[in-house]
Formats: sequence, structure tokens, C-alpha cells
Amino acid sequence: MEETTSEFSSYGVYKIDDSLELSLPNIEIQIKKLSDNVFSYTRKDAEDNVVEKMIPVKTSYFEIELCPIRPLNYPARRTNYVYLDFETPVFLSEGSAASIYVRCPIEIGIFLIHDGHKDSLDWFACDPVRCRFGLYGTPESGTLCKYYKSDIVESYDDSISFVNAVMQIRLRNELGEGHSISKVVFPISNNTIYYQKSKAIIDSLDAVMRKKLTLEILDVYAKKLETDWTVSPTYEVASQVKNVDMGVD
Repeated sequence: MEETTSEFSSYGVYKIDDSLELSLPNIEIQIKKLSDNVFSYTRKDAEDNVVEKMIPVKTSYFEIELCPIRPLNYPARRTNYVYLDFETPVFLSEGSAASIYVRCPIEIGIFLIHDGHKDSLDWFACDPVRCRFGLYGTPESGTLCKYYKSDIVESYDDSISFVNAVMQIRLRNELGEGHSISKVVFPISNNTIYYQKSKAIIDSLDAVMRKKLTLEILDVYAKKLETDWTVSPTYEVASQVKNVDMGVD
């Protein structure tokens, strides 16, 4: 999916006192004032599916925040895990390390701002065709994940607006021989998303190939970013999850 950012809106807070139109990939949103304290909200996708809501407010205006959120809600909430399947595997010789940037899926959230709170008004995916689940492991004991075929890119600037974010992954091989890394499975509920204009980035990951008892595994942990980009609010309820022991390829 190619990007044409000039025709799209930007992430951020919008004050609405009369009407607002937002244009995103495959999505059009209209907010209109119906009376002094009532607004209408309409979202239409590329297949002419329509979502409509009425928004009563206490004042003659209100504010929303349009932002990237974690990809855990569309088409349904089933898992906290994301399965990034790299288009190109990364080979690490024994004792070596590398840092890569990869694309990670996102969804879009719209939050109603009032009384110091941000309530979820709507959420959706701008690239629903690629929103699918995958199983890591066996059918009997595997982990259900949000599956994404991921490109390795050059920098944080390479996210596709409203479709994905860029994440840095620091890879290290502590095993006694070289291995390829073609996938990473991790609980994205541990990662914060940040935005600037129409771009999004996510907390980084440390991924270490090491021995655990008799198994060779890839240990994956989230690492907080130090950035001046705006922190996105979250939609889903936070929950404690354990890391998956990934086998080494």
C-alpha cells in the first residue's frame, strides 16, 4: 500500500465548534453540529460501510484526539500478541549484534476529550485486508497472534501514515553458531505508541538468542523510547501477559 500523505489529515487534537472532516486511507469521517449541544459523527470506508453516532456535549464545542493505537481490536479482540513475519530474514553470526527498523501494524483511535479524560469514541483499521490472525506454535498449545508481514526499513521516517508504525529491534546472538531471524512474537500491550503529524513509532524491542535449559530460544523484551513525540492514549484494557519462548530458526 503506497503512501500519499499530502491528501490525508494529521494525528492530533481537534477542537470542533461547527463541523470537521477527516480524510484517512480508505476512511472518511464527518462531524457536524446538529444543535447547541449535539453533534453527529459519521465514518465511511471504501466499501461504503457506515458507522454513525450522536454525541451530546455540555458546551457548544468539544475536542477529539485522532491517534494511532495498538493493533489489538480489529476485527475482534482476541490476543495481546503481535507476530511480525520479516519479508527478509536477518542472519547473525555467533556473538554478533545488529539493530534494525521494522514496520508494525497499528489501528486508529478517536478519543473524546472531556473533564480531563479521554474516552474511546471510535476505532478502526485503515488497511483491514492485512488485519488477520496467525498461530505461533502448534494447534494444541500455540499462541494466537495478530499476524503481519513486515518490511525491514531504514529509519523511523519510513512508516506508512495511518497504516503502520516503525519499531526498532536490537538483535543479539549469544549462541555458539550463526542463525537467521525471520520472525518476532511479542506482547504489544507492553509497548507504547507515539505520533508526530501523520507518522507513528513504537517502543523498541531487545531480542536475544540464548540457551534456556536445553532449548535455543529468542528472548524478546520491550524497551521504552526517549522521544519528544506525543504519547498516544490506549483503548484496550491493560493486562499482564507473559513473553512467549520463541524457538530459534
